[in-house]
Amino acid sequence: MGTLTTKDGIEIFYKDWGQGQAIVFHHGWPLSADDWDAQMQFFLGEGFRVIAHDRRGHGRSTQTATGNEMDTYADDVAALAEALDLKEAVHIGHSTGGGEVARYLGRHGTARVAKAVLIGAVPPVMLQSDTNPGGLPLGLFDDFRAQLAANRAQFYLDIASGPFYGFNREGAKVSEGATRNWWRQGMMGGIAAHYDCIKAFSETDFTADLEKIDVPVLVLHGTDDQIVPIDNSARLSVKLLKHGTLKTYEGLPHGMCTTHPELINADLLAFIRS
Repeated sequence: MGTLTTKDGIEIFYKDWGQGQAIVFHHGWPLSADDWDAQMQFFLGEGFRVIAHDRRGHGRSTQTATGNEMDTYADDVAALAEALDLKEAVHIGHSTGGGEVARYLGRHGTARVAKAVLIGAVPPVMLQSDTNPGGLPLGLFDDFRAQLAANRAQFYLDIASGPFYGFNREGAKVSEGATRNWWRQGMMGGIAAHYDCIKAFSETDFTADLEKIDVPVLVLHGTDDQIVPIDNSARLSVKLLKHGTLKTYEGLPHGMCTTHPELINADLLAFIRS
């Protein structure tokens, strides 16, 4: 584990374990590198070098009130890739982290990258507009901001115990540990960064980034994703990618990397080794 100091003086916390081909994991909002425990442990055991960072303002990285938007997130990733001298890396992003991967590849190119994976990811763009009628209304994200500002701890508990893992569905196998761990990660970060990140993940248009990516990209998405609905995300993203493949999981939730790691890890491994 270590820290990287960016050009604007922000410390980015990261984990870097093992040797071999590097897999870089990008977490969702408002979480941290710890959200990838089930994947980090698995791929370390498969002989890979596994890397995961806490996005600025999240987890153990600096709780900054600046730079909480996708261009800076991508620049932080580029700085980390350069510092660790990554080559032929595989970048895997979940939710907001999927947007970060797309913007990193679109903004900095793929010279250091072999493949990428977008899991329950926010691209092409979440926000509803005249050009994106299937998106989610601005009022929804305004409500997120209002709830976060009013009582962040309760807001995070409501998300973790409900739609994120599909625990609000009839017959769901509820994990109190997963709920508590989600809440723990969220509360480690800074409220200002988390507030600004709502705009970053909901309003950023990644269309041009997706169109630029020239390496193979696997797009994974659950059909019962209540956070990032599949029809306006994965099903559109794969059409914009030069070398994209879509795999869907019937009835699985947004947090399927945690609820069903045995399925996701196996498919990730097959894609990386293909």
